[in-house]
Amino acid sequence: MNNTQLRSNPTWKWVSAILLICLIAYIAFYPPTKQTAKGGAGAVEPVAKVNGVSINSDQLYQAMLTSGGAQTLDSMISEELINQEGQKAGVTVTDEDIEKEIANVKGSYGSDAEFEQALTSYGMTIDDLKKSMKSQVLLKKILTPQITITDDEIKKYYDENLETLKVPEQVQASHISVATKEEADAIVADLKNGADFAALAKSKSLDTATKDNAGSLGYIASGNMDEAFDTAAFALKAGETSGAVKTSTGYDIIKVTDRKAASTPTMEEKKEDIKSSITTQKLASLSTTWLEDKKSQSTVENYLSKGAGA
Repeated sequence: MNNTQLRSNPTWKWVSAILLICLIAYIAFYPPTKQTAKGGAGAVEPVAKVNGVSINSDQLYQAMLTSGGAQTLDSMISEELINQEGQKAGVTVTDEDIEKEIANVKGSYGSDAEFEQALTSYGMTIDDLKKSMKSQVLLKKILTPQITITDDEIKKYYDENLETLKVPEQVQASHISVATKEEADAIVADLKNGADFAALAKSKSLDTATKDNAGSLGYIASGNMDEAFDTAAFALKAGETSGAVKTSTGYDIIKVTDRKAASTPTMEEKKEDIKSSITTQKLASLSTTWLEDKKSQSTVENYLSKGAGA
C-alpha cells in the first residue's frame, strides 16, 4: 500500500462485488484436486494448520461452496442468460467497449493514481478488471436501446445535482512517499541542491503506483487525499515543492505543477454526462426485471439448490 489515502468509492464497491463473485465461483466449481506426495490417491493438500491440526483444501472448498455457492451459481446463471440473449440479438462486446467501461470506472476516481491504488488494494491488474466486465457491458448494450431520456429529465437532474456537478479547485501534483522524517528531510535537501524530482521518486518513493511515473498523481481535488497531504498540496503555488509532510502512513514530499480554479459547468456542458448517469440509473432498474423475465422464460435447472452440489 502507498501513502495515497482513498475515500470510499461506490463504483469500486460494484467492481469489487464482481471480483468476489469470480473468486468464489472458481473455488466453488473447480475444487482443488492436487494430491500430496505422502498421502497418495485421494489425499488432498492442507491449506493451513492450527496447532498441528490440518485444514485441507476439500474443507476449504466445501466451506466456500456452502457460504457462497448458491449466490455465485445464480450469478453464473444470469451471466449465461445474458450471453445467450446477446447471441440472439447479434450483440457483441469489443475491446473498445471494455476500454470505454474501464474509462468510466477510472473517471469515478480523483486521479489515475487513486484508481491504480484501488486496483492494488484488491490484488488486481487492469486485465483482471477487463475480464470481469464483459457481462455488464453486454447487458448494457442489449438494454440501452430500450431507454429514452427526455430534455425535462436532463434539466431536472441538473437542477437537483448542481452542487455535485460543480468542479472543485484542483491541483496537478506529484509526490515522493517515504517511511521516516529523516528520509524525507534528506530528499528535500537533495531537491534544494538540484536533484531531479522524477528520478528521486523512482528510486526512493514507496508508492508503487506512481513512482515510475515521476510520482504523478494527476489532478486532484480537495478532500480526496489524506488531510495533511491535502492541506499541504493546496497551500502550494504552481512550481513549488513542499518540505516533509507527515501523513497518516509516513512522510510525503509534494510538488505542484498546475492549479485549476473551481467552476460551475452549464447544463449543456454536462448534458452527455447527465444522460450517462440517468442511463445507468435506468439500466440498474431495468436489468433486474429483464433478468427475472428471462429466467422465467428459460429452462433453468439448478442442481445446487436441490442439494446435488454440496
